[in-house]
Amino acid sequence: MFKLVLIPVFIILSCGSTKQSNKANNADSVITSTSTPKNESDTLKNTEADMAALPKCIKNKIDSFKLKEAHERPQKVTEFTYNGKKVYYITMPCCDFYNEVYDENCNYLGAPDGGFTGKGDGKLPDFAKLATNEKVVWQPSK
Repeated sequence: MFKLVLIPVFIILSCGSTKQSNKANNADSVITSTSTPKNESDTLKNTEADMAALPKCIKNKIDSFKLKEAHERPQKVTEFTYNGKKVYYITMPCCDFYNEVYDENCNYLGAPDGGFTGKGDGKLPDFAKLATNEKVVWQPSK
């Protein structure tokens, strides 16, 4: 008689490494439109003015992104109008992470998408329908 033996197998999925870098990439930029710049100087032209218009806590988040390895950095920060207020949608580097939305005081509002299911955390189910006035405010240089 045969005996069936089950051996547990664990699979760990990861989209990033644990390596930390303490050097900011000076080429990272704040941009004011979704158009592709013609050259590097176009990307950096209004960096100080654009950063000055962002809430301080959002600027701090962006500065913290610059310290991450390129493959761990969020892909961009986009400003939207949602329910009559400015919000900031952070597109994460990998599909397994929630794409986070913060208000102008950096209060976490929710994740409308991303995560293992792709449906976010369920806190902003109407975000895709109601968010307007899309404006990319930061993305790392390529």
